[in-house]
Amino acid sequence: MRFAVPLAVVASLGLALADQSFLGFNSGATTDSKKPKKQADFEKEFDTAQKLRYSPGLFNSVRLYTNIQAETTDTPIEAFPAAIKTNSKLLLGIWCSGTTSIKNELTALSTAITKYGSNFTNLVVGISVGSEDMYRISDSGIKNKAGVGQGPTTMVKFIKDVRASLKGTPLSNIPVGHVDTWTAWANKSNKAVIDEVDFLGTNLFPYYEDDKGNDISNATSVFEYALNSTKSAAGKKPVWITETGWPLTGPDFGQAKATLDNARTYWNTIGCTIFGRVNVWWYELHDSNPDNAAKFGVTKDLSTTPQFNLSCPANSGAPASINLQDTKKSAGSIATVSFMSIAVMCLTWLFSAVA
Repeated sequence: MRFAVPLAVVASLGLALADQSFLGFNSGATTDSKKPKKQADFEKEFDTAQKLRYSPGLFNSVRLYTNIQAETTDTPIEAFPAAIKTNSKLLLGIWCSGTTSIKNELTALSTAITKYGSNFTNLVVGISVGSEDMYRISDSGIKNKAGVGQGPTTMVKFIKDVRASLKGTPLSNIPVGHVDTWTAWANKSNKAVIDEVDFLGTNLFPYYEDDKGNDISNATSVFEYALNSTKSAAGKKPVWITETGWPLTGPDFGQAKATLDNARTYWNTIGCTIFGRVNVWWYELHDSNPDNAAKFGVTKDLSTTPQFNLSCPANSGAPASINLQDTKKSAGSIATVSFMSIAVMCLTWLFSAVA
């Protein structure tokens, strides 16, 4: 099957191919059994991401949702030392929903800055204050029972709190943004948040757009519509793609079907046209939310062999595939066997001729 590059996607990002961009996955604070991830868990996850076979580029960045270690009050999350150990870039996250204060989040971050120093701060590429908070209080968020969210006034306050907390620290000049759905960004009542942030993180899932003809064959059109809507709302501010993907298993959603083939197709037609062009954190490397019936994980049990071939079509413009050591070894073995076979045939012919 031939995959054409959706040029509208590339053009809407407004980036040259040579521009630096970050490539990674999202990472929650708990395992698929809802146990807190420890440093070793994060290390294995980050290491797997960098060693995925046939990966189109190096997935060496991680988007976090919180600075706090699960089941603690304000202890820095153990993803931080894991990122240092694996040299993984970090898009930090501050959880904002269901609270009137982010003091504990800021305490955890401040402690990490002091404890780990430049080994930590040099890895931070940005900070997202919140994740889909404004979507949760929208009509569609309430309809889908998305949980407790926050309004734009509170989000602006939290963003200002973060800037004040970082003043005078090595992270004082790090981009501060917010992550939300494209519908939240397109909602004019949330413009105050756009005015306050340095970047807009947007979560784009054609699979869930059941009112837009969301069969996999229409995924590119739905994705472009959502992305362009975010870009239009953002004005001149950069848009980072903080979540996107297609489930391998799960329930039908409108016309969308969760299958391995469709997940692979989405990777090819969407992923391969944005990797290396804009900051992307794919959803996701390994499923860790047991409450979500749709499973998006690229790999099972953190194996470096993904559930489908990650290599991109030659005409996609994506970075070249890496981590091909096994393939090279196999190719070498085949070449050796072929050479030996030819040698044996020649010797057999020679002996026959002499006889």
